[in-house]
Amino acid sequence: MEDVFPLEEVGLFCDSYSEESRFQYCGRELRITQNFGARLGVAAPVWEAALALCSYFEEQKFDFHEKKVIELGAGTGIVGILAVLLGANVTITDLPKALKQIRQNVAANVPPACSGKTQVCALCWGEDQEDFPKDYDLILGADIVYLQDTYPALLRTLQHLCSSRATIYLSSKMRQGHGTVDFYQRLLPLHFNVKLVYRKEDEDINIYQVTLRVDS
Repeated sequence: MEDVFPLEEVGLFCDSYSEESRFQYCGRELRITQNFGARLGVAAPVWEAALALCSYFEEQKFDFHEKKVIELGAGTGIVGILAVLLGANVTITDLPKALKQIRQNVAANVPPACSGKTQVCALCWGEDQEDFPKDYDLILGADIVYLQDTYPALLRTLQHLCSSRATIYLSSKMRQGHGTVDFYQRLLPLHFNVKLVYRKEDEDINIYQVTLRVDS
């Protein structure tokens, strides 16, 4: 794990404990529980890139009404939960070990009237994507581009999920030495149109708007 994150971030996962944090976006209060510990590892926290994506949607007054959305590598589920509360039909995905935490946060934030608009599913990139449809309007991911070994599987998953009508929003901390810049500047443009739409300079976070290349 030390190869992926700085030592101060690795320290988050040494002890097992839960912590609830509250966030305000788009007039909604989100109560997000983070279950820190070795079992969840990097899936436990609310990462800054997820908060930046929520802030971006708020600033843009983004219209989620009746959009069909999937979130990849959701972790706590904060981005997908916000999309549900703003009117979208959302499938929130991650590896199986993270689903309990996501369901806990969905139950704490999504009212019963919206429960039918929310699914929580396991999705292992490069393996399970064929089990999902190709008719999403929006594909979301926050801080999912940090481990080079996963990039080919992530690209295959994005290619499967992304139809000509879909738009992908990826928010990433541009970590040095993990190939994050290379992913956005070289790998992703092989199949997609990639546009930087937001940069948070003080935290070195970029948000990219991505669409399928018609010639891919």
